[in-house]
Amino acid sequence: MNKEIEVIEAGYEYLLAYAAQGKETDLAGSGMSEVRQTLTSMAGTLTEIITIHKATPISFSWVLVDDAKKAYAAIDLVLTQKNISSEIVDNLNASIHLRALLTDLFLLSEAETKS
Repeated sequence: MNKEIEVIEAGYEYLLAYAAQGKETDLAGSGMSEVRQTLTSMAGTLTEIITIHKATPISFSWVLVDDAKKAYAAIDLVLTQKNISSEIVDNLNASIHLRALLTDLFLLSEAETKS
């Protein structure tokens, strides 16, 4: 679970910094931009979380999976945009879905360490 937390938390922190830059677009040259790489990494981790926790018998898993699916959908929406502006990332950051997911991950991690 620590790897998943690190990817999502680091991605969220990067997105906060990106949102503050006031960029109109992420297209600065050829290749995949850093913001797209970050979002793609987060989406991949969310897919792993969903897959692993769908099969977990603890009751909290359905909450985590539900929030991960919602966060994935929000990230996917941003990734489908031709240009990823700071404004759209700011709105993604403000989304309750990403923040709920982070809280879920922290809660589950803390519960696992206390068991």
